[in-house]
Amino acid sequence: MLSPKKIKFRKQFKGRMKGKAQRGSDISFGEFALKAISCGKLSSQQIEAGRIAINRKIKRGGQMWIRVFPAKPITSKPAETRMGKGKGAPEGWVAIIRPGKVLYEIKGIEKETAKKALKLAASKFPFETKVICKEETV
Repeated sequence: MLSPKKIKFRKQFKGRMKGKAQRGSDISFGEFALKAISCGKLSSQQIEAGRIAINRKIKRGGQMWIRVFPAKPITSKPAETRMGKGKGAPEGWVAIIRPGKVLYEIKGIEKETAKKALKLAASKFPFETKVICKEETV
């Protein structure tokens, strides 16, 4: 799974997911992309599941870019633990996704195959997404 090699602090505040994506909202590398419409958290397991789904659908044809990285630690306390006694231990890593963020990009395959592959990856995520093309955005 994806995770940072080195971090400054083990635990982070929860934060708020408001506003639109400032960066990473345009297609930079590929021809087709999967773009987030609503906000949410994308875990490293979900990013990997989307990557595997796309690779299986395109059958090693073309090229793919992952435009998100899980850099925020998520903590959780053990089950059946009483309140208090501090914050839980780091459990996994998530990427905070805001509306407009491009998640995956594909290049070098037909339009129909690309759309099917990106829709398949979108079914793995806990928020709404849409498939966009470079020629439509220009």
